[in-house]
Amino acid sequence: MHRRHLLHALALGGLTISSARLFATDGRGLGMEKPGQPVPSGANAERAEASERRGAPAVQASGARPRFLLVFLRGGYDATNLLIPTSSGFYYEQRPRIAIARPSATDVNAALPLNADWGLHPALRNSVYPLAQAGQARFIPFAGTEDLSRSHFETQDSIELGQPVGGSRDYNSGFLNRLAAELDAQQALSFTDQLPMAFRGPVRIANAGLRETARPAVEGKNRALIASMYQGQPLGASVQEGLALRDELARDLSPDRMKSMTDAAGRNAIPAKGFELEARRIATLMRGRFSLGFIDVGGWDTHVNQGGATGQLANRFEELGRGLAAIADELGPEVWRQTTMMVISEFGRTFRENGNRGTDHGHGSVYWLLGGGLASGGPVAGDQIALTATTLFQNRDYPVLNDYRAVLGGLWQRQFGLSNEALTRVFPSVRPKDLRLV
Repeated sequence: MHRRHLLHALALGGLTISSARLFATDGRGLGMEKPGQPVPSGANAERAEASERRGAPAVQASGARPRFLLVFLRGGYDATNLLIPTSSGFYYEQRPRIAIARPSATDVNAALPLNADWGLHPALRNSVYPLAQAGQARFIPFAGTEDLSRSHFETQDSIELGQPVGGSRDYNSGFLNRLAAELDAQQALSFTDQLPMAFRGPVRIANAGLRETARPAVEGKNRALIASMYQGQPLGASVQEGLALRDELARDLSPDRMKSMTDAAGRNAIPAKGFELEARRIATLMRGRFSLGFIDVGGWDTHVNQGGATGQLANRFEELGRGLAAIADELGPEVWRQTTMMVISEFGRTFRENGNRGTDHGHGSVYWLLGGGLASGGPVAGDQIALTATTLFQNRDYPVLNDYRAVLGGLWQRQFGLSNEALTRVFPSVRPKDLRLV
């Protein structure tokens, strides 16, 4: 079997082990071999020793170790209609057709009260709102990046790289890859068809698209042929690792197993669809050996007919909320207490609605943090400011008062026990901001 046929066969299985030394994707889902050095047999021990020298935390047992999942909403979602500034008359003046009504005991389309100043979109009534009431969901308004391009792709890249804006950038060094280097890379997985920029870097990270049920693993005859072809070669150990991971995913995500788990629990009367089904698959894997993950969800660029309490954006919130709640449910109470999920987007949207009943590209956003072990302190965290024409950034957007790198650094310092030195390697030139989230 020619190597290009081997790589094509592996790509068809929906799983790619990506790194500069192993396989990268060519944009079509086909693997391309990259030159590099073999992975030494003692690599795991060396990584553990290096982690100990750096002061990185030791890997804990499966049930007790902390887990983190980053959910990236691509398209720049309208954060102002997610976390509604219900005490602001200025909000209702600037959004006469798409604003969400103030909380009301009789209006099902009104905002869900969080505190005296903020409410939550009513589409999240049965999913994220109960988590917020239980202290398992918090929101960070005025969050984002210093990037001012308002370009989807440029700002997404800027966030995923996590490097200072304005200087030279290494596009093969994403911040989640650098975090994986400080933790245990063997426990990291991107739940995407292609490896995102956030996970690019020298540490090998696997990616697996979960939109469809996992395909069968490589059958025995072909597996033996593949293994023999690479035996004694620099890539031999890496190919074995990739095949083993494919077997694990195919087993954990088999249709029969997923159906039996769902049927036995009877958790949801409405059939799972879209992101909710994908989310349950993610939780199945993170309940096992994976403790660092990434997933992106598209469809948030709402220039036209965005809607208010109902409509296009509300539908997206409902589907996303159901998926996030499904992860909490699927993980179970013990693992959920060890897990945090951060929901981010490349930017927010204009504070004022446009002429097409939508919103345009903005700056500051609202981040969501969910987890079973969040600290007390109220549903809204971080630095805040009263919303007026004079406090908007450039008289149009939320300002950024909570830099995403500083917020994540403060979270990971508490959750993973990372030192200031380790966080500097993850986010150069940024000091962690401890919001006491966990």
